[in-house]
Amino acid sequence: MKTNWKHILLVAGILTITSTVTSFAQERRAGIKGGLNVSNMYVDDVDDENARYGFNAGLFGEIISTEAFGLQAELLYSTKGSKFTTSGIIDQETKFNLNYLDLPVLAVFKLGKSVDLHLGAYGSYLLGANITTSGDLGNGTNKLDKDNFKSFDYGLVGGIGFNFGPTQVGARYNYGLAKIADSSTARNLIGDSKNSFAQLYIAFNLNHQPE
Repeated sequence: MKTNWKHILLVAGILTITSTVTSFAQERRAGIKGGLNVSNMYVDDVDDENARYGFNAGLFGEIISTEAFGLQAELLYSTKGSKFTTSGIIDQETKFNLNYLDLPVLAVFKLGKSVDLHLGAYGSYLLGANITTSGDLGNGTNKLDKDNFKSFDYGLVGGIGFNFGPTQVGARYNYGLAKIADSSTARNLIGDSKNSFAQLYIAFNLNHQPE
């Protein structure tokens, strides 16, 4: 029987976040979050010239929590990819879109009550891929066979969050370590590209207790 890794990752993430929300002490943070993704693909050096704008949304919860340190897991729907433009005789914009289920696990270093530093890693499962075009050659969307791409992605995460009561506003950078293409067709399209994406987000701690 073929293992459905998508369902395993989804269930594991949901169980982790749900157990955090329902079983841990009230002072542990848990809730919902979402925000902006600014993504690109890179081979050797990251270049934001062709950044694609998307979004992230999902759940978060602390597995470990002290006044100075926490271990936080998240389950996010996250859009990634890149944008390519041509101008001159023909003006055309092409977006390469990848949709993932992300599971970041982060060490949280709490600098007092107002500022957190986040360091960790993420694993992702590819949900779908498509290309959208607009311009002189016409507009449209073409679905891509996701079997041409690696099902799993992984990488490193770093960021900072600013706390305002139950609300956190933050920014992160995610540096992918896995090549995306998994077939000669995909390699002809994107070569040895890896994911790179920055995130701006707002998170709401549903476990917050007023002082």
